Amino acid sequence: MPVLSSKARRAVSHVVDPVGQSLARAGVTANTLTLVGLAGSVAAGVLVGGGHTAAGGAVTLLAGLPDMLDGAVAKASGSAGARGAFLDSVVDRLSDAAVLLGVVWLGAARDQPRVAFLAGLVLALSMSVSYVKARAQSLGFTCDVGIAERPERLLVLGAALLFGLLEAGLWVLVVATAVTVAQRVVTVWRQASVAR
Repeated sequence: MPVLSSKARRAVSHVVDPVGQSLARAGVTANTLTLVGLAGSVAAGVLVGGGHTAAGGAVTLLAGLPDMLDGAVAKASGSAGARGAFLDSVVDRLSDAAVLLGVVWLGAARDQPRVAFLAGLVLALSMSVSYVKARAQSLGFTCDVGIAERPERLLVLGAALLFGLLEAGLWVLVVATAVTVAQRVVTVWRQASVAR
C-alpha cells in the first residue's frame, strides 16, 4: 500500500512547486524553511504544555507548511542534496518530539496520566516508523508503505488539539502509527526473505 502522504504530495505539487520557485527567487533557502518549521513546532509544544491547546494545534498545523515547501525550494534553487535531506530528517524527528512532549507535559500537569502515556506511546511509535524506513534503506530495501507518515500524523494531532479532541486523536495516532510500523516491518521482512 503506498504512503498516503506521497499521494497527497503529488496532488498538491501544482501549488507547492510554484510557491517553492517564488521563495527560491526571493532568496529563501530550504534549510531556512526547515529551521522555521522546527521553531514553530517548539512554540507549539510550549503552548500545548502551557494549556493553550487550541493555539498549539493551530501552530502545529502552520509549522507543517515550511516542511511542505522546503523540498520544493531546494529543487527550484538546485540546492537539493544529501546534507539538506539529512537536516530535514533530523529536524522532522525533533519537531515531532517537541509537540508530543508538550502533550506529555500537559497530561502530567492536568493529572491526566492516560493522555501523557498515549502521547509518549505515539512519540515512540513515530520514531519507530522513521527508524524502520531508514534502517531498511541502509540495507538496500525499499520501504515506502504505511497509512500514517509524518504529514498524516501532524494533521491528526494538530486538528485534535485545535478542536479539543486530544485523547481521541491520540488513540487514532496510536493505532495508525502502530499499523504503519507493522506494515513497514512486514514489507522489509518479505524483501529480505526473497534476497536471501
